[in-house]
Amino acid sequence: MGLTLPLGEAAHSICRAARLDDEGAGAVDEVSIGEFSRRSRLSVKALRLYDELGVLVPARVDDASGYRYYDVAQLERARLVAMLRQLGVSLAAIKELLACDQGEAAGQIAAHWRTLETAHDARRELADYLVRRLSGKRSVMYDVATRDVPERSALCLKRNVDEQGAWALGKEFVAILRQRPLPQMEGREGATFSIYWGEVSADSDGPVEWCRPVPAEQARELAEHYPELTLRTEPAHREAYVTIPDDAIGGGPGGDRGVQWQLASEALRAWAEEGGIDPKRLTLRPEDLGMRITYFVSGPVTKTSTPECDFAVPFA
Repeated sequence: MGLTLPLGEAAHSICRAARLDDEGAGAVDEVSIGEFSRRSRLSVKALRLYDELGVLVPARVDDASGYRYYDVAQLERARLVAMLRQLGVSLAAIKELLACDQGEAAGQIAAHWRTLETAHDARRELADYLVRRLSGKRSVMYDVATRDVPERSALCLKRNVDEQGAWALGKEFVAILRQRPLPQMEGREGATFSIYWGEVSADSDGPVEWCRPVPAEQARELAEHYPELTLRTEPAHREAYVTIPDDAIGGGPGGDRGVQWQLASEALRAWAEEGGIDPKRLTLRPEDLGMRITYFVSGPVTKTSTPECDFAVPFA
């Protein structure tokens, strides 16, 4: 009598065997990828992906057939991966978490959940704003202030990026300045800033520029030591700005934290429409100078310093 298999399932997928471990002592309880999929409730497709990314690697791969076999003890890891995916943790982050001890992993999961709660609160705030706006009601989201910014020289790094690339570009720029520090100018006019020249979102990439003001009298000499950066002079102008909450600093105008940036942008737009900016009197419009984020650290800069951050519309 022949072996009857579930419809569409190959014979190897239900095989189970016990084999000696690498040192020949004790048995390893192995199951095929199909059986492991059934027990873990993870699809075969997902298991293959997790293997490729190093998140959940089979105990053994048959040299002749290429079939994957798992140790039954790996079910606990598989269930943990499934739960973390339900929390929205990326596979790259899961791989790192699984390499941590339990206490450290618990702390990182708690931090991830706090981030999700913050993002949810921000989206709710944006939804409330849209409801009030579409209902014809005025809504004050952030207090808008203005400041004068003098003409200044700056060393800049500009690139067309998507959401992930925007943050990576910032990290690249900061790394350059850490390796070869520039003179620190005083005040917010000397603070690092980034300019979003176009929309950067899940659906759109655009040009982003990171800039660090430098003393005008030293600008050309300093630029020679930073061939990867571009030296340019920005004209004097005014800026209307709003201070961004600390929990929105890490992202920039994209991803979950982008909701806070969207609210800040709407606050500035509403301020401009209500008379804060008279378009007829402008010599430089916001699109000429670029919407920007300024990162200002008061006091000595350390590895744990958190910048005060604001979102600004420049004009002149």
